[in-house]
Amino acid sequence: MILISACLLGYPCKYNGKSNFHAPLMKKLQKQILLPVCPECSAGLGTPRYPCEISGGPACDIWTGKVKIIDNRGNDRTASFIAGAQNTLQIAQNSHIQLAILKKNSPSCGCGTVYDGTFTGNLVAGNGITAELLLQHGFLVMNEDEYVMEGNIFESN
Repeated sequence: MILISACLLGYPCKYNGKSNFHAPLMKKLQKQILLPVCPECSAGLGTPRYPCEISGGPACDIWTGKVKIIDNRGNDRTASFIAGAQNTLQIAQNSHIQLAILKKNSPSCGCGTVYDGTFTGNLVAGNGITAELLLQHGFLVMNEDEYVMEGNIFESN
């Protein structure tokens, strides 16, 4: 079973109320069992909502309080993002997932790159809080482009 960001499947749970439907990914996953998740929605953040970014450092430092997740109005949304990450970890553990495919650049799901916290569109190396938590617990995590471009061991023949 593959855990996947719900927005990639076409669910309108992106911060702006839209989705990030990814047709090439869906074609590649057509024979897989998918478990859609949206950490932000699971934590009670509405859709649409103000965009958020990790501010002050890497996601691994959110747990120590050194780093925050803020929205573009300056509101601290860290507690909600922590709750969403923890909800997603519990789902992954309870469902015995093999892989998580998460939306790149997201403050929750970003895997490999995230926005830099300035709301200027700049990307930096790093992970979102959910991706980071799953990685810390030993899960294999990829973003949508990595999965499409690199392939993986879970494809059916």
